[in-house]
Amino acid sequence: MEFRHNVGASRYEAWEGDELAGEAHYTLTGREATFDHTLVPTRFEGRGVASRLVRYAMDDIRSAGEWHVRATCWYVDGWLQRHPEYADLTAAW
Repeated sequence: MEFRHNVGASRYEAWEGDELAGEAHYTLTGREATFDHTLVPTRFEGRGVASRLVRYAMDDIRSAGEWHVRATCWYVDGWLQRHPEYADLTAAW
């Protein structure tokens, strides 16, 4: 599985070969990335794609050091709650 940041589409992507296996969409406002939707096609469900994709996104955001994260997507919100080691990325409400 390969993970990418598609800046032009404002999303992080998971690819398996030439198939899009998952996507995590965000809207960037200033220095705040609001993750509002995560999608994994049915054929890729149950393989941890969403979890690995969100981890990739959070690691990428942390390494760039430019954004904070707001999660309006239930999956990203739950993932962040289960991974308190990423609390430093969370934007204040």
